[in-house]
Amino acid sequence: MTSRSFPSAFRTRATPVAAPGWYWVVPRVALLLFLAAIAALVWLLHSTDQEDQRAALISDVLWMEQDLRFHLDRNAELIGQLGREAAEKSFDAAALELRARSLVSNGQGLLSVERLLAIDPADDALAAPARLADRIGQAVYLPPRALQDGEVQFDVLVPLGASRGWMRGRYSLSQMLVRSVPWWFAERYAVEVIDNTERVLASKSKVSSGNSDLGYSVAFDPPGHGLRLRVAAYRSETRLLPALLVVTLVGLALTMLWSLWALRRHLNRRLAAEHALREEHAFRTAMENSLIIGLRARDLEGRITHVNPAFCRMVGWSAEELMAMRPPMPYWAPEHAEHIRALHDGILAGNAEKRDAIELTFMRRDGERFDVLISEAPLVDAEGRHVGWMSSVLDVTESKQAEALYRQQQEQLQFTGRLITMGEMASTLAHELNQPLSAISSYSTACLNMIETGHGHLSDFREPLSKMNTQARRAGTIIRRVHEFVRRSEPQRVRCTLNDIVDDAVALIEADARKRNIHITTSRAPDLADVLADRVMIEQVLLNLIRNGMDAMAGSSAEKRRLQIDTRADGEDVQVAVRDSGAGIPPDIAEKLFAPFFTTKPDGMGMGLNICRSIVELHHGRLWFEAADGGGTVFILKLPAADAEALST
Repeated sequence: MTSRSFPSAFRTRATPVAAPGWYWVVPRVALLLFLAAIAALVWLLHSTDQEDQRAALISDVLWMEQDLRFHLDRNAELIGQLGREAAEKSFDAAALELRARSLVSNGQGLLSVERLLAIDPADDALAAPARLADRIGQAVYLPPRALQDGEVQFDVLVPLGASRGWMRGRYSLSQMLVRSVPWWFAERYAVEVIDNTERVLASKSKVSSGNSDLGYSVAFDPPGHGLRLRVAAYRSETRLLPALLVVTLVGLALTMLWSLWALRRHLNRRLAAEHALREEHAFRTAMENSLIIGLRARDLEGRITHVNPAFCRMVGWSAEELMAMRPPMPYWAPEHAEHIRALHDGILAGNAEKRDAIELTFMRRDGERFDVLISEAPLVDAEGRHVGWMSSVLDVTESKQAEALYRQQQEQLQFTGRLITMGEMASTLAHELNQPLSAISSYSTACLNMIETGHGHLSDFREPLSKMNTQARRAGTIIRRVHEFVRRSEPQRVRCTLNDIVDDAVALIEADARKRNIHITTSRAPDLADVLADRVMIEQVLLNLIRNGMDAMAGSSAEKRRLQIDTRADGEDVQVAVRDSGAGIPPDIAEKLFAPFFTTKPDGMGMGLNICRSIVELHHGRLWFEAADGGGTVFILKLPAADAEALST
């Protein structure tokens, strides 16, 4: 029995079995602590990595700011030195131009250098810075200005002192970043110069910044005026070793989580399977205990490994007494022990699969014998290995007794049917017997008269005595047929010819047919094969079919009262057909014609055709009817030929 066939009503009463709570508390707490530790470690590693990156960024930004300041201060010093030398006229104008170009080319964003001998006081953009430069004696940077093309520039004024004027240098912020920011710095960071409104005035960047949190800005002074130098780190790949460590830890955590989930699932399934197994075992036990069929299991050596209560009740021994018992078994009847042992050894040798159910006689503990029907099947374990044999044992004692009683009743019923048939034919048979008896009486009277008168010679007595003998044999034949038909005897199937049975049946009922003015014709197939049959029983079937056909023609005109009986071979079978010319059988009656106690005759018992079919099936044959061409009905009796039946059995 599979779980599919397990009764749903029985399964729904089963409640799932849960594991004790503490089974899962410890691993869950441990898993939560482990995950918390991993999360803390990942956060710590990330924080440390962020702090290291930020410290490196600040260090690089400060270095960049110092480098730009150094270049601006160095350029201011060189510009001032160039202006003083020009004021002292240490070289001519051409040399001044050449040195100015050299300074611009190496000036880290310096676009031009020029000398201002005087500044218009009305020029607010230059006058105030010039005065400041003279007063402090240092270079002064002017506010940045944006050109139409978006370029942002700023100027620096370097005082020459002693009314010598000023030197003005002009810078481009974008050129300054391009020429001053080294390649390695640009590979790591995006550099921008912004004002106090966060507007970007100049920048140097390969890609846009991907992480705004990792950035740093510092005052860009010089040139000052609210400018700031802002540096943002590019989004970079996490360092390999920490990443591998994090991935490993997360993988271990996920593996542990999956392992715990799989373990929980497996344990739940196992508990559910164990519970289902207990439920099904209880169900099977209840079902097995309710069986009236005995079950017996044996191993490959013949030891009993399992019996159910029904088997114990059959034999009278308890399961504990029968367990592990070896042959010969105590429930084997001594008179059949040798035969049962041979069958037992054959089953253990593997012949059970080739056998049908076996009928044996067992013995109860009190010595009572009983008949059993045993079916054997291989016992296979969960791995598919043959480990023994399972037997189902059915007590057939009562069924055999009922079968024997049924056979006796059937025989009695058949005998009663024959008596009824003879009773119905009694007047006809009496008339049939009266003819030979009257002839015998006439011939004997004639002989007596010749003897009394003394006129007869010995030769004159030969003819009347011969006719008396013929009529006596005729009467004896009629009486013998009646006697054989009605005498009670056990059924005996012998080889006989269906043609001979037809002749006997026709001879027995021919007188009744003449009385009813019915003409019976027969067509017998030559060389018809013999059948294995009880002659009297088959003759009873034919008589019943013939009489039914005669009754069916009771309302027909005299010229239509014809009954045709044909025999022929049909492959390995032989058959006889009884055809009448009556009105036929209506469809509503045809469906229940062979049912017991169904009859269309006012004084009928409804057992004739039912008994006929039982007799035919007992002979492994068939009995059916068909509508005849031109009206009437044909009843067909088919029996297997004797040689074919012997071969099949």
